[in-house]
Amino acid sequence: MKALSYIITTCLVLLSTLSMAQIKNAKTETAKINGNCGMCKRTIEKAGNTKNEAQVVWDADNQRASITYDTRKTTMDTVLKRIAQVGYDNEKYLAPDEVYTNLHDCCQYDRKLKHSKTNKKPDGHSHHNSSEGSSRQGKHH
Repeated sequence: MKALSYIITTCLVLLSTLSMAQIKNAKTETAKINGNCGMCKRTIEKAGNTKNEAQVVWDADNQRASITYDTRKTTMDTVLKRIAQVGYDNEKYLAPDEVYTNLHDCCQYDRKLKHSKTNKKPDGHSHHNSSEGSSRQGKHH
């Protein structure tokens, strides 16, 4: 199954490269983007695609997108932000909760990325300088 997924992804990348003739200064990268179905694919690709600027091909099986973009017109971050804004968490940006909850039932994927990022609590003492503690300690007799 993984081999078939790899072959399909490779074909999609090759096809997208052929259709990228209009995108100058092209750079292609891959990114993890959550989703479930064909409806997700259409929404993700529509949000990421911009004529002569960016082309997104998303594979539901491995939840990865091949993103080709013109480095003089946009960035990978800009494309991933647009995709997050329509409800799809990715490796850099989380979709707004309200947008995610308004996705069709079949498109509401398990939000593992959201949980892992929000569970990281900042250390409440990280703003203290370690030398401050030692200098104060000496003042208490």
